[in-house]
Amino acid sequence: MNLPNDPFILLSMVNTKLRDFYPTLNALCDGEEADKQVLAEKLQAAGYTYSPERNQFVRHNAAGPNGCANACPGE
Repeated sequence: MNLPNDPFILLSMVNTKLRDFYPTLNALCDGEEADKQVLAEKLQAAGYTYSPERNQFVRHNAAGPNGCANACPGE
């Protein structure tokens, strides 16, 4: 996979592929022949980490089940 230089375009592309085509980050990297470490480092530099529970990259402080750092309203 040719990784875009813009981290937000990369984030959008990766999360869309994870949502629509791949059940895990490992499956995406295998299917797209992408280097998992390089991908994760690029998105970490922009403030995002992979959440296996959500199967998407989320903001570092998005620890809750709905992406909230603490308890989300209504939880």
